Amino acid sequence: MTIHSPHAGLAAVTGRTVAVVLFDEVEVLDFAGPFEVFSVCGRRSQLDPFDVFTVSERGQTIRARNGLVVTPLHSFASAPRPDILLVPGGFGTRREMKNPVMLEWVAAQGAACEYLLSVCTGALVLACAGLLDGLAATTHHLAFNELRAVAPHTAIREGARIVDNGRVILSSGVSAGIDMSLHVVARLLGEDLALETARYMEYEGDWHRT
Repeated sequence: MTIHSPHAGLAAVTGRTVAVVLFDEVEVLDFAGPFEVFSVCGRRSQLDPFDVFTVSERGQTIRARNGLVVTPLHSFASAPRPDILLVPGGFGTRREMKNPVMLEWVAAQGAACEYLLSVCTGALVLACAGLLDGLAATTHHLAFNELRAVAPHTAIREGARIVDNGRVILSSGVSAGIDMSLHVVARLLGEDLALETARYMEYEGDWHRT
């Protein structure tokens, strides 16, 4: 899909699919913040640059942290191949980092997608899927030692809110996923559209100073 944009320097935008992975005990803001950024991006300019969907292993309803119940749109089997794959964090990652079905799907999709993103302890899943070797990474400040244990060939950037390896981009905990998502919007579509998205959300963060 090609969308013509009124923004200067943004003559045409190619729509990208964004898959947000869900599982039991996922941290709500880890997935809801980025979902909102990519979903509302371009709304004021009548653009639709992202097709965002949620996906769980079997398409099953999941219970997020603090009891929020969510029914994903897709299963791993039914989901279209994403251009952007986002793996959020939460206590459920400790189970998913040992789940061979999750790791196999994330490894396959993560290797093929245009951009691979993680929020918070989603980095643990990426590491266990073999997607962080030789890269730099961050995670929630309480999980640095866990990440070191499963990612011995990864440089851990403590104190970094966003770590950008080019194609693989990670954020620290919870709200940092919003900053990372705006950072990705700015990378793909320009800072003006990212600023417009942040203003629409009434969000002030550090993404544009990263």
